[in-house]
Amino acid sequence: MPLKQRQRRFRARVGAGTAVTAAMALITGCAGAGGTSFGGGDALNVLMVNNPQMVELQKLTAEHFTKDTGIKVNFTVLPENDVRDKISQDFSNQAGQYDVATISNFEVPFFAKNGWLRELDGYAAKDTAFDQSDILKPLRDSLTAEDGKLYAEPFYGESSFLMYRKDVFAEKGLKMPPKPTWQQVAELAAEADGAESGMKGICLRGLPGWGEVIAPLTTVVNTMGGTWFTEDWQPRLTSTEFRKATKFYVDLVREHGEAGAPQAGYAECLNNMTQGKSAMWYDATAGAGSLEAAGSPVKGRIGYVPAPVDRTKSSGWLYTWAWGMQKASKKNDKAWEFISWASGKEYETLAGQKAGWANVPAGKRASTYANPEYRKAASAFAEVTHQAISSADPRNPGTQPRPTAGIQFVGVPEFTDLGTKVAQEISEAIAGRQSVDKALAASQKLAEKVAEEYR
Repeated sequence: MPLKQRQRRFRARVGAGTAVTAAMALITGCAGAGGTSFGGGDALNVLMVNNPQMVELQKLTAEHFTKDTGIKVNFTVLPENDVRDKISQDFSNQAGQYDVATISNFEVPFFAKNGWLRELDGYAAKDTAFDQSDILKPLRDSLTAEDGKLYAEPFYGESSFLMYRKDVFAEKGLKMPPKPTWQQVAELAAEADGAESGMKGICLRGLPGWGEVIAPLTTVVNTMGGTWFTEDWQPRLTSTEFRKATKFYVDLVREHGEAGAPQAGYAECLNNMTQGKSAMWYDATAGAGSLEAAGSPVKGRIGYVPAPVDRTKSSGWLYTWAWGMQKASKKNDKAWEFISWASGKEYETLAGQKAGWANVPAGKRASTYANPEYRKAASAFAEVTHQAISSADPRNPGTQPRPTAGIQFVGVPEFTDLGTKVAQEISEAIAGRQSVDKALAASQKLAEKVAEEYR
């Protein structure tokens, strides 16, 4: 398909999808405060999501990056759904208003294919201090397009794991396996349910959204042998494996999950775990930072183990907010200087000194996990997080080949709309308003329409 035709089709898809991208809340820190600023001239214009670690970077830029390089940076800082909409508009039109933007491993493949990003291999190769080999391989791979070129550098990375109350388990005589299966988790949830007043056995996202309930559910589908699409784009949402995983997830959250599960997403589960309303929580590794923060009622009382499995060796997801350079930018060298600083070792040290080592934008560099200051501050969860990210395989996350890279999502632009519509069906099943079979039958039809675009 010609490039211009692909761009027109993608812009149409983005227009349909951005209305629902607020659901992409698996990136934990979207509730940070932030402002917007824009300017022209020789300044670098950066568009980024308003999570707390990005806001911290904004605070540190003038005093450190600009002071050292002379490069002024104008930031536009927006909530996740708004920033995705603005990035899609500016990059798809190659308007060049922004030189650098925060994109994820979800967008990189089709942004690169459509010619909207500048490849970064040459810059990284020349910048020996940046040390590209130090970036964790799963993140390098997830930000590399089909042409084998690198199109973004990570600011931080995350996977998923299981969090549990060590003290509650000890009181109940329960033992968490070092590498639990989902069946073991279900049994433990039943045992831990009601261990304390108002406490449920587990918290699992039930809120509609391709980045809410669909993210953890898809990892369960993967490890139980299912897939959204086969390698040749045959939808498999009514397959035995997909149904087994979905029914397991729905039954578990209905029987032993949080109150109001159909309206519970990442934020609600984090609150439940922090307030002692859940004995276990399966979700993003980034959640550990909040649970172990100073003042957290459960600090030091949480255990962390890998994402539960069934038929695969691992099942944690992979996600990263990364810096992408717009191809239309006329400030390429300045843009790389900023990216190199913001994703570099120097910035992690600065963030550790200014915001505390447990709050550095980790999950991207091997050296971070060898840093004694970081390991001490994040001792409860650092190694489990490192292993989860290192073992993630976005190109082969299940038991059979699939058409695109991606663990908790399908790497096509239509998934923002498809995933959210399917999530609405699943959430209805969690609410008890329809059966899993009915939810998946409707979802299969939705997936068929997407598959027609690619077969």
